[in-house]
Amino acid sequence: MLELGAAFVLWMSLLLVAHTYVLFPLLLARLARSRRQNQQVYAPDNADLPAVDILLAVYNEEQVIEEKIRTTFATTYPLDKLTFYIGSDNSQDNTNALVERLEPEYPGLRFRPFGQRTGKPGVIEALGQEATAPVLVLTDANVFFAPDTIYQLVKHFRNPAVGQVGGNIINPEHRREGISGQEKAYLERENIIKYQEGVVWGAMIGAFGGCFAVRRACYHPAPASFLVDDFFISMAVLQDGYQAINELDAVCYEDVSDRLPEEFRRKARISTGNFQNLLAFRRLLWPPWHGVSFAFWSHKVLRWLTPLLLVLMLLANVVLVALGAGWFYQLMMLGQVGVPLLLLLDSGLRRRGTHSRLLRFITHFYSMNAALFVGLWRFLRGVRTTVWEPTQRFQQSK
Repeated sequence: MLELGAAFVLWMSLLLVAHTYVLFPLLLARLARSRRQNQQVYAPDNADLPAVDILLAVYNEEQVIEEKIRTTFATTYPLDKLTFYIGSDNSQDNTNALVERLEPEYPGLRFRPFGQRTGKPGVIEALGQEATAPVLVLTDANVFFAPDTIYQLVKHFRNPAVGQVGGNIINPEHRREGISGQEKAYLERENIIKYQEGVVWGAMIGAFGGCFAVRRACYHPAPASFLVDDFFISMAVLQDGYQAINELDAVCYEDVSDRLPEEFRRKARISTGNFQNLLAFRRLLWPPWHGVSFAFWSHKVLRWLTPLLLVLMLLANVVLVALGAGWFYQLMMLGQVGVPLLLLLDSGLRRRGTHSRLLRFITHFYSMNAALFVGLWRFLRGVRTTVWEPTQRFQQSK
């Protein structure tokens, strides 16, 4: 009986991991094959294009803030319908001075410096209270828009059923010696999955926080204690019954992190926030065969639980081997223990200047799952602060 139970746990855990990483993307691609994106859109020269307020929270972003402002206003969208709100969360570098210097140059720029650390959700909520436009665009300082990005996001709001539109964030640069290539591949895959979820169910599960637009009527700011405000905003749109879609033509550019410790820190923080959101939107998990619920489980929840599933697989396999289950489970356990040890091999080769793409993907997979586990642990212990540090990316390292 114990052997049967251990085998069930092992194979069910493996099936769930395979579902979130392999089976769900394949199923989604097949379902999306004959579907079309929302066609009820504004034309570029439509006089009824809505006013747009852009919200940006920054902390110590002197390396990128000027380029961010200039590329945002270098848009094909009517400037008389565009206002850019920037809140500085008590930045200690030259960020505030740079923004203030550019204010006279851009009449649509509004700047609010905060005298003490507030946290990103608090800054965004304060800016949202000042904003008045029917469409809000939320973005990050290191995400740069193409000239038509804002239009491509906003055009879909002609359809009253659409509540949120995500952007297509492209990572133009990566290096062989770090993990940026793996991050780039991961984000490209995520972009497609989000697009297909929107096409099939109108239920993109979480826009990329660096670039998305939301209808004010269904905009709910995240609680001040939440670490991942963009996912909260996305799920609140779906909970209100609106559609959330991803527009691949809403192109913007973001450099990716190349340093494993930096990305680990960021992913652990995001993981903690993800479990906050899982608890907040637990009602969307049932019934699991409903479009939104199925996508939520398949795309996000099972992925967040993958570290626990990997541990369950190993423990179940240890029990099976101890009970004499046979050579197959012994071989499987050897793989379970041996594959993570390849991280040490990858680290050693990297120090010698040798870079294996396969080993780097294994390093990335296990490291990011370890970050998920750390995030879960921090969530269970309780979130103590929502202040953040900008991730060190290519702009800071050039």
